[in-house]
Amino acid sequence: MTTDAPTLLVVDDDDAFRVRLGRAMSDRGFQVTLAASTDEALAALVDPPEYAVIDLRMPGRSGLELLSALHQKDPNTRVVMLTGYGSIPTAVEATKRGATAYLSKPADADEVLRALVGDGTPSPAAVETPTLARAEWEYIHRVMADCGDNISEAARRLGIHRRSLQRKLQKYPPPR
Repeated sequence: MTTDAPTLLVVDDDDAFRVRLGRAMSDRGFQVTLAASTDEALAALVDPPEYAVIDLRMPGRSGLELLSALHQKDPNTRVVMLTGYGSIPTAVEATKRGATAYLSKPADADEVLRALVGDGTPSPAAVETPTLARAEWEYIHRVMADCGDNISEAARRLGIHRRSLQRKLQKYPPPR
């Protein structure tokens, strides 16, 4: 690897995804540093990277905290936030803190590359409105994650009966 390759930090708590994305971005000419958490990423960095791909929700400190820390060190770092639980408030917060783009998982390496080196605006064809069924499925799974997969607590927060929630959880995710 040449030393003039652009530097990229990939931070995600999903080991398989992190390694696969790191390898794909390395194949595309980046000098990649991998980390599984915000604390691990901050400990591994000597110099701020030129680019970063950060998972929004990780155990411990969130990706938003890492985004803020990176931009304090170097405001020119281009950051793409990834999340499996996309929502408008978190997208707005990530953008306010300096994220270049906000992508929903699963995102492939080409999508990430376009978001990193592009101007950050999606093409009209790339903007996709999820169906109501898909939005409901994603929201239910986000609430389940927030409750530590406790069905009774999630049902209480959602305002539905526990058995109704169990039936919804047995369904496959609707198509995007």
